[in-house]
Amino acid sequence: MENSEHDETNKKMHTIILTGVLVMLTACHADTQRQQGQALEQATYDLIIRHGTLYDGSGSSGVTGDVAIKGDKIAAVGDLGDVIAKAEIDATGLAVAPGFINMLSWAVDSLIADGRGMSDIKQGVTLEVFGEGWSMGPLNDTMKADSVKRQGDIKYEIEWTTLGEYLDYLANRGVSPNIASFVGATTVRIHELGYEDRPPTVEELTRMQNLVRQAMEEGALGVGSSLIYAPAFYADTEELIALAKTVGEYGGMYISHMRSEGARLLESIDELISIAREAGVAAEIYHLKMAGKSNWSKFDAAVDKVEEARAEGLLITADMYTYPASATGLDGAMPPWVQEGGLDTWIERLKDPVIRARVREEMRTPTSEWENMFVEAGPDKMLLVGFKNPALKLLTGKTLAEVAKMRGATPADTAMDLVIEDGSRVDAVYFMMTEANVRKKTMLPWVSFGSDAESSAPEGVFLQSSTHPRAYGNFARLLGKYVREEQSLTLADAIRRLTSLPAKNLKIKNRGALTPGYFADIAIFDPKSIQDHATFDQPMQYATGMVHVFVNGKQVLKNGQHTGATPGRVVRGPGWIGAQMARTNALEAQ
Repeated sequence: MENSEHDETNKKMHTIILTGVLVMLTACHADTQRQQGQALEQATYDLIIRHGTLYDGSGSSGVTGDVAIKGDKIAAVGDLGDVIAKAEIDATGLAVAPGFINMLSWAVDSLIADGRGMSDIKQGVTLEVFGEGWSMGPLNDTMKADSVKRQGDIKYEIEWTTLGEYLDYLANRGVSPNIASFVGATTVRIHELGYEDRPPTVEELTRMQNLVRQAMEEGALGVGSSLIYAPAFYADTEELIALAKTVGEYGGMYISHMRSEGARLLESIDELISIAREAGVAAEIYHLKMAGKSNWSKFDAAVDKVEEARAEGLLITADMYTYPASATGLDGAMPPWVQEGGLDTWIERLKDPVIRARVREEMRTPTSEWENMFVEAGPDKMLLVGFKNPALKLLTGKTLAEVAKMRGATPADTAMDLVIEDGSRVDAVYFMMTEANVRKKTMLPWVSFGSDAESSAPEGVFLQSSTHPRAYGNFARLLGKYVREEQSLTLADAIRRLTSLPAKNLKIKNRGALTPGYFADIAIFDPKSIQDHATFDQPMQYATGMVHVFVNGKQVLKNGQHTGATPGRVVRGPGWIGAQMARTNALEAQ
């Protein structure tokens, strides 16, 4: 009994001791957690990106360092040592750069369908810039009805009237990238003249200018034109100067898909420079190219014209995409006169045998009167990628020549029939440029980059049509093919031309550089592996090598995967005064 009592006493003592130890350990753990919690509460920054190779956007070589984020801003750059943040990312071996600016985006519909902007976010794009001739406002009731009628795979209600309202609508829905836009010269022309081939009256031109003023006050970056297409084709130089002068009142710029990128390329550059000079504004050439084999040799002359204007003191720049093929509709293969009056009138004309005969002949005839892509590319280099009519979608990915052979018709007649049957302009890729010129363009210091495409995902509604590989690979292709593989430009200069150059041209404040006080739009990627994978046969393939992306301080890409965050905001141009005040001013001007 005595031994048993002794054992029982020992057990009790052990229990008391163990309990005490557990209490002490629990208290220590709680104290440690409390200290860590206090440290986090007292942390100077929300996030520190450590040990990356920093490219500040200026064109300077990369340096190893840290970037701190607090809220939506970059708070510090440099060696941040033992400074505490709530979270950290180890960017050892990775390039840390400002987020990329897509100077020519057609994500106006795709971001409504999917606000993540997947194909661009996965390449480090943090700002989408819209407005190549056509903008999503200002719209009148007729334009709204036409826009709904012409919608393709993506369907939506038009819940806005002005450009500023559209941008707010998109941001309020939730988008991952930031968004900005030019006001379209085509849009304000249609608003006042419809699709007529005539100059505006004095009163109509005044109303067009007032629409541009309202857009500028709502935050537009300037005015954009797209002059190879009807009805923009009908605008003369004086009309464009008048609109450019209007945006000049607000510090905006003129940007243009010029009247010709082929036979009259040099004359079209002269026109753009003349508009810039007469209006007193900066001007940019959309997707600089020499289209058509007969025009490939014009590279040097085109560059000389721009550089002479720049030497004169004019702010002339350009942007480009990194592929030798363009993409537009079959309207680029038909003369503008047959398209006067809009889509429905165009289709009705194509049903008239007499008009068809004339169109057929003009499509097959080389000319400098209009941009004849049918001649410049040829039916065997016109890839059909987008139809509205479900019955025609089986033709997606075939060339116009292949479809013509299937149907036993001429390529010209086939193109006209497809427009009629589809009730649309039919999306097509045109192979008209040379890789040698693409490479040389990447070397021009005043050229930035734009995809000229939507930002989509290989899923859902986007699978109903094909696209151009530039939608998935434009920016990664620059960094992989032209920087790393071909070394036609340095990584530092490529980043400058993806970030600070377009930001400066657009007069965007506090973006485009790794600078304290700037918005935390940041792209972190592996320069040794970043690569495009999209091809013309299989364009919907994501680029790889982009590791992390931040927009306004929020992480939207983490270890290559989208986080689902949609922190994108409207980026306003230099004339912004606020939407309500702009509407008031517009009413007073009427």
